[in-house]
Amino acid sequence: MNTEAIWLFLTTQGVDFGLKVIGAIVAWGIGRWLIQLAQKLLGKALDRGKRMDATLSNYIVSIVGVLLNILLILSILDMFGIKTTSFAVLLAGAGLAIGTAWGGLLTHFAAGVFLQVLRPYGVGDYVTIGGVNGTVSELGLFGTTIITPDNTIVVVGNNKVLSDNIQNFSRLKFRRVDVTAKVANGVDVHQAIDLLKAAVAKVPNISPDQPPDVEILQFTPEGPLLAVRPYTHTDNYWQVYFDTHRAIVQTFGAAGYPTPETPIVRRSIVPPAVPQPQ
Repeated sequence: MNTEAIWLFLTTQGVDFGLKVIGAIVAWGIGRWLIQLAQKLLGKALDRGKRMDATLSNYIVSIVGVLLNILLILSILDMFGIKTTSFAVLLAGAGLAIGTAWGGLLTHFAAGVFLQVLRPYGVGDYVTIGGVNGTVSELGLFGTTIITPDNTIVVVGNNKVLSDNIQNFSRLKFRRVDVTAKVANGVDVHQAIDLLKAAVAKVPNISPDQPPDVEILQFTPEGPLLAVRPYTHTDNYWQVYFDTHRAIVQTFGAAGYPTPETPIVRRSIVPPAVPQPQ
């Protein structure tokens, strides 16, 4: 290590370099604060207009944030004498390496643009994307943020979303809730169906436009298996699901229906053969 060169640098340019470092740190802190403030104000302005949904407004705010951060970095580099033209030449020289490293991010970014145009889902929709179920919290530049039913945040890459199946449970007015109920052999199944239809129709938040379906699904050794299918909005899915189970238990209990039991299969025991004397 050339200590003389280091000492010469510190004595001649050390103070100037130190001031530049301090200035860069201060500029970074102030710049980041201003960028966050600008994003916050822009988000409020877009929400105030009521003409743009949350998905697109969040996407625009994210793009503005990325552009402002790039400008901030270039400004800090300029403080150290690294001109933007030199920085562009450096990026061009390392284009192959950067393109390889950032290729995945660019595909996610392009997929995010297509998702904004196609709009298969929006913020607040309950979806299944990339094998993940949950409510869309944000459609970002490179990924979609999902809040799962167990309150976990999952970020799915936009390219994975676009290249896989997308299920949107919130786009239609209502969805079907699938529940089954088994009645014992000997019970009047038609009476059970009528009682269940009347009970399930009283469950809160079921769709008034689509009456619940109660039909025989299949026959089992214990008795007929009924398909109980009310319809509701996705926001009320689990409430209707559990209330329907509760209605089945209360209805069958009030009617005095026995619990279905598996029939006992009796097998005849064949005694072993007795050897005959010779």
